[in-house]
Amino acid sequence: MNTRQKLSLLDNQLFFRVNLVGQMPSIKKLSLALSRCGDGPLYLLCALLIWQFEQHQGQLFFQSCLLAFAIELPLYLLLKNVIQRERPRGAAQHGWTPAIRPSDRFSFPSGHTAAAFLFAWLLAAFYPAFTPYYLLLASGIGLSRVLLGVHYLTDILAGATLGSAIALLLLGSQLVVI
Repeated sequence: MNTRQKLSLLDNQLFFRVNLVGQMPSIKKLSLALSRCGDGPLYLLCALLIWQFEQHQGQLFFQSCLLAFAIELPLYLLLKNVIQRERPRGAAQHGWTPAIRPSDRFSFPSGHTAAAFLFAWLLAAFYPAFTPYYLLLASGIGLSRVLLGVHYLTDILAGATLGSAIALLLLGSQLVVI
């Protein structure tokens, strides 16, 4: 068994252990709510509200979000379509079905997680007082995707890395001056 096969086996084992918790009704309900927080339109709404109501840095925050997502989204789609990792399967063997229907068939990296960490780091740069909460919410969004049965843990790690890297590179590049 080669390294890739070993990692895949480990990823599957971890997925089913974590996903088992996601079958509990209260966890499933919380996971659905967290996952919906990671839907794209909510980021736009939050950024628009910040722009509208935060006089000091709201416009710059909004512009930074537009630039960051203009980089993240095409890169995420490119990776997802080049790598083409199938989403978790196994209802017959393991007695589970995903709690939601994913928007496409590939899972790596997690777009919800990439966007959540991208947005969390941008918020942290502009409004640092609540950084632990931003990152906790982003982590919850990522974990919810495993609990709902549509991603492996490595998909989440890759999404978190992608979103974080883009945000931190953008913030450190002088394209965004806070």
